Amino acid sequence: MKLGVEGVSKRFGSLTAIEEISFDVADGRFLSLLGPSGCGKSTILRMLAGLIGPSRGRVAFHGETVAAPPPGMVYVFQQYTKSLFPWLTVLANVEFGARSPHARRRGHPASREECMQTLRLVGLEEHAYKHPWQLSGGMQQRVAIARALVARPEVLLMDEPFSALDALTRESLQDLLLRLWSELGLTVVFVTHDIAESIYLSDEIVVLSRAPSRILKHLEVDIPRPREQLATRESPRFLAYRRELYDMVVAG
Repeated sequence: MKLGVEGVSKRFGSLTAIEEISFDVADGRFLSLLGPSGCGKSTILRMLAGLIGPSRGRVAFHGETVAAPPPGMVYVFQQYTKSLFPWLTVLANVEFGARSPHARRRGHPASREECMQTLRLVGLEEHAYKHPWQLSGGMQQRVAIARALVARPEVLLMDEPFSALDALTRESLQDLLLRLWSELGLTVVFVTHDIAESIYLSDEIVVLSRAPSRILKHLEVDIPRPREQLATRESPRFLAYRRELYDMVVAG
């Protein structure tokens, strides 16, 4: 087990946001946190990242309690326009990620050539000397992903990273993410309120209720990989999962 959530609750003053949840994320797995807006998905992700602490229970990474952002874990935010530095080039944004404490898991920051290789991974090498504002939304999110990947993290935490994008760009980035996850051997925890997205991407889905959030179901997604946007989404198994999860999320 790489990452564990053990009896975690979270309160903000008199408000209980998260109520006694537990789940594990094994090495190399792709797990989605699915639930309605406002149910506490992002709060759970921030606790996994060590950005905030639980009110009760603990988050553990390699058996150690997470009390601050741990090396080996990188967070990709929903609002890529706010997470990138507009005055830096695409390459300089990625180099900033290479200088983060997370990159030192390997003993030294990534070189410029490694940063360029990472941009190549996400298909942006030819845009290295442009600025983020010169790129489309989907390309900007690829820059944010490259900046996370250059640290060579063990765990990638992603907070609804594709929600602001159009449908075609979103599907393209879903496939890019699955390719990178497979090639780099990442463990991914992915927050979404999109039922179809969670099924398409995931090995496992943790379904959360409305606040105060509790786990309704921890579902194993038994759909073969590699997956393909049309064939997978039209398969009877995919449609059965979608129906089951829709009823669960709507009922809350």
